[in-house]
Amino acid sequence: MFSYFYYFTLWITQLYFRWIFGYNITMATPTKRQKEIFEYIAGYIKHHSIAPTFKEIKKHFRLSALSTVHQHVNALSEKGFLIKTKNSSRGIELAKNITISVPLVGTITAGQPIEAIEVAGEKISVAYRDLSGNTSDFYALRVEGDSMIDEGIFNNDIVVIKKQSVAENGQTVVAIIDDNEATLKKIYRENNGFRLQPANQSMLPLYRKQVEVRGVVYKIIRSFSDTVKSTNEKMLKTIDLFAGIGGIRLGFEKAGFRSIFSNDYEPQCETTYNLNFPDSKLIVEDIRKIGIDDLPEFDFLLGGFPCQAFSIAGYRQGFNDRKGRGNLFFDVARIIEARKPTGFLLENVKNLQGHDQGRTFRIIKETLKNLGYHVKTKVLNSMEYGNVPQNRERIYIAGFKDKKHADKFNFPKPIKLKTKISDLLEDNVDEKYYYNNKPLYIKLKDYVIKKNTVYQWRRKYVRENKKGVCPTLTANMGTGGHNVPIIKDDKGIRKLTPTECARIQGFPRSYKLPDNISTSALYKQLGNSVTVPVIYRIARQIAKAIKT
Repeated sequence: MFSYFYYFTLWITQLYFRWIFGYNITMATPTKRQKEIFEYIAGYIKHHSIAPTFKEIKKHFRLSALSTVHQHVNALSEKGFLIKTKNSSRGIELAKNITISVPLVGTITAGQPIEAIEVAGEKISVAYRDLSGNTSDFYALRVEGDSMIDEGIFNNDIVVIKKQSVAENGQTVVAIIDDNEATLKKIYRENNGFRLQPANQSMLPLYRKQVEVRGVVYKIIRSFSDTVKSTNEKMLKTIDLFAGIGGIRLGFEKAGFRSIFSNDYEPQCETTYNLNFPDSKLIVEDIRKIGIDDLPEFDFLLGGFPCQAFSIAGYRQGFNDRKGRGNLFFDVARIIEARKPTGFLLENVKNLQGHDQGRTFRIIKETLKNLGYHVKTKVLNSMEYGNVPQNRERIYIAGFKDKKHADKFNFPKPIKLKTKISDLLEDNVDEKYYYNNKPLYIKLKDYVIKKNTVYQWRRKYVRENKKGVCPTLTANMGTGGHNVPIIKDDKGIRKLTPTECARIQGFPRSYKLPDNISTSALYKQLGNSVTVPVIYRIARQIAKAIKT
């Protein structure tokens, strides 16, 4: 069988905290309580992307005074485990030189299964902050093959695996099949067996009645010889503002970027986001309350800043929006000015260009250029640039600090639309989505007459989409407003389901929608989101422009 050499290479003496990976880092030994506090801070940063406040530490450990927390944090800082920063209530960082050795136990195929290849004695260094829980629960494998490239796992990459014998549908696992043959695939339970799904459209899935799970992929260590390199030979780090349910993150991570911080103001987005990104959860906070020092170091800023203030479907109040949504652009500019990242990508509705006779868009571009960035913009339609059957036009604003990067960058070229609406529809749809025997049915039945055609209920009339695609999905669909997408199938007339809307936005089928929030909330989240394949294609162009 596939035996693993599990051991944790941290050991303690009276004088050293020693991390064995080729050399030693001398550190004074922490006390038991200091170690507990360090573990808590490290775990908090892992799950929230920011450090806990001193009050949160005090509450967690039921300490009597804040001064006690300060004493422990100061001691950990002096011993080299933490770095204290000024002017922030969360002014704690993990020291960058803290790493552990994870055993590299062999090679696994991301292709046709092969007998597991074991290698004894090799180790790789992994940043402590990238792991959570008991660090002895992790091991590493080198990948051979390209069946998982759409998940960002390339030939010769190393995957860090968390040991566990069960997995959720859609997770990428180490699977043992056919008498000790190992493979790296996404797992799905189906009927009386399992489907092991490659993340490569040119490869077919494997079906087995029995599969032994040996762990779940927790982290990918990129081998840049086989994929896009960053300017520093490492994955570019991104922060995702107004992140919603993570559509922009999905596109950029698929292109080889690494998301380290995500923020949104909408509490219900947190449920959907955290269900799909449990290792890096959404920070729910007003962006205007986030301090510059609370943000981690990053290379690229991503943001689909609120579009309702400029949208045709909204009130088009722009910077004068009564809810303050239009002015949130200047909070993005505030962060860019302070941190001066390598670049950014911003997304908004097409109407941003023409709002207030073009003055709004001119102010945005001038603000970004005055911050020292070279800006390129373009309106892209999802059905022309993402192979997604949705007529969705959005403007994308790409900015680069280095003019050479801007000169090399070009937005992606149009591609042929091959995906049809019928390819994305569910087979068994709940009765609640049908208008049959409901008051609105009388107004719909004489107009919604074709299958494989998407219609819209426009409050007072029905409009057929003549292009054979779905009209723009909007945040107010499903809430009694206009733009509700409607189709006719064998059972009658119904609205599109949230799952179908997610597919029409290009979300992977492994993306999960929670069942503990309302359908109207899901419609809003998906209407506010982005078309993932379009974002991915832009991200690929950005990566190409900035590589050396």
